[in-house]
Amino acid sequence: MVPAVISGRQFSVAALLALAAVEAPAAVSPRALFARGVLQAQRGQADVARADLEAAFAADPNALPLLRRVAAARLAAGELAAASTAWREFVQRNPDRVEARLLHARFLLESSPGDALARRLAIETLEQARVLAPADPAVLAPLFREYENAGRRHDSEALFQAALPVAKNHPALALALTDLARVLYPADSADGRRIRDELHQQALDDAPADPAIALAAAEYFRTSGRLDQALAALQQHVAAAPESLDLRIRLGILLLAAKRDDQGRAALEEVLALDPRRALAHQTLAKFHRRAGNPEAARHHSAEALKLRGGDPAEFTALADEFLAAKQPREARLLLEKAVFHHPDDPALAARLAIATRRDPSTVQDAARLFREAEALAVGQPAALSPSFLAESAEALVDAGQAAVAEQRLRDAIRAFPPEAKSEAAAAMRRLAALWQKAGRNQAAAKALLERAERLAPPP
Repeated sequence: MVPAVISGRQFSVAALLALAAVEAPAAVSPRALFARGVLQAQRGQADVARADLEAAFAADPNALPLLRRVAAARLAAGELAAASTAWREFVQRNPDRVEARLLHARFLLESSPGDALARRLAIETLEQARVLAPADPAVLAPLFREYENAGRRHDSEALFQAALPVAKNHPALALALTDLARVLYPADSADGRRIRDELHQQALDDAPADPAIALAAAEYFRTSGRLDQALAALQQHVAAAPESLDLRIRLGILLLAAKRDDQGRAALEEVLALDPRRALAHQTLAKFHRRAGNPEAARHHSAEALKLRGGDPAEFTALADEFLAAKQPREARLLLEKAVFHHPDDPALAARLAIATRRDPSTVQDAARLFREAEALAVGQPAALSPSFLAESAEALVDAGQAAVAEQRLRDAIRAFPPEAKSEAAAAMRRLAALWQKAGRNQAAAKALLERAERLAPPP
């Protein structure tokens, strides 16, 4: 009888198989055993899980996922020889499976780091994989790396030279070889630069629609100081794959960097015509228009970028203030509604939203509620309510028939405006004087307040 609890982690594969034979009848499929083993491992029952996995592997010894799990379990139990045997026998049974040889090589290197014999066996395994797949960069790159790690520069150079003619019509291999060339040739090597130029262009010519190849070529030429060739690489890609919007944005950015402003702006605007939700295109156009002295266009694209990607409260408030200063309250309101969605507990954003809502003629009726909500959020944070908020909320109070409270708000605002805000302070003084005059009281004070406002900032 099998004991209910299995103690200890060091037991033989034979014992595990015997256990699986008792616990898992022959009717249970390898797939079911595998699933149960994975579940048991997730529950922390490593020994039981291993028994199921070993039984599944015995029933289906050509299943690579099972092999990987079983080998890992054996290795975790300190049974390196058993894990190595499983890999070796699997490759012998499946001599044409390139992936198995790659994973076997990785196992050898990771299970015995620094072991010269393990590295030699890994290299032999990768060499055998290269015979099966001479144009596969997934084989070439690790083989090259292990030659280098073993100090076999002659072999890595020979591997590179042998792969060059194979790379024709194999763009992924050509791209991989560009990285290997960087290892073999010094940064200032004319031969190395020529070879990398040719490889990048060859890969691009063979697969112009591949975004990874196009971006790699563009970045290679850009970082080596050849912006025109970087642009040409992206233009070749875009012509072959006009749906590649990310790289069309990249093309627009590089065109602007090359001072080809009309082309760069047009490229980015074309992208936005196809997909208005491309935040990077909006962000780039915003910077362009600011440099070009087009503040309205800059504000528009900055707002779209912020709405799409989000941002911190300071970014939203700064841009909203620009809209309000430009007498575009609707645009400020729409931006701030998105800001409050991202930052619902920020009193400064709520305060600006109330101001923008009141200044927008289409939403003025909603302002009183938003002023109250902002005040509630600002309890304990009075600095979040600006003097402009106090003055604007006074107007909402007047509309609601609370003139006395509005007068106090205006007094508070006048005292709170900083010295540089002369126009805003003067406007609050004139508004307070107008309330007194309309109510027929404090006439002398109203006159004095108007004279003070005139001295501070004459009306436009």
